[in-house]
Amino acid sequence: MKKETRIAEVKLEETDDKMILEGYAIVYDEPTLIGDESYGFIESISRSAITDAAIKDVPMKYNHMDSFLIIARTKNGSLTLTSDDVGLKVRAELLDTQSNQDIFKMVKSGLLDKMSFAFVVSEQEWDRSGNIPKRNIRKIERLYDVSIVDTPAYDKTSIYARSLEAMDLELKTMDLAEKNKKTELIRKKLNLKIKIGE
Repeated sequence: MKKETRIAEVKLEETDDKMILEGYAIVYDEPTLIGDESYGFIESISRSAITDAAIKDVPMKYNHMDSFLIIARTKNGSLTLTSDDVGLKVRAELLDTQSNQDIFKMVKSGLLDKMSFAFVVSEQEWDRSGNIPKRNIRKIERLYDVSIVDTPAYDKTSIYARSLEAMDLELKTMDLAEKNKKTELIRKKLNLKIKIGE
């Protein structure tokens, strides 16, 4: 399974002595076009996709970069991820470090306003009956991180390139499975005819 990323909005909460960021990293059952209409798919994430195991230890990063200091983390309680009726809500109470102050100021000024999440899917369903394939993510095996990002999803073609490769592989696998089913059905019919003829 390949790791994928998606974009969502991020907001901040102002208090006198705390730096708090929050938003929804995932919005459930919200169809989203990944890629474009000529080469892409419509994706939605089921309400049951997120389990406690998937969000056991999740860091908040900047642009998914391992080289940048971690902004917050579920492990130490500075990051909380809560699944509600809307989606997966993110709330981060930032430690008072120089890099976190910079991030907070950039969100406050509107320079940064998007959040992305990196994940691996364990259960999904494809529907190719329409013009654009539809992908319903039923289970996320692991949420690798939630990240504050400076570039929206439609500019980050490399984000979608990985997802589109995953789609191609999935569709090819489905084609092969369909061919195998048809072949097996033909074999059963032929065996039945031979037995009846006997």
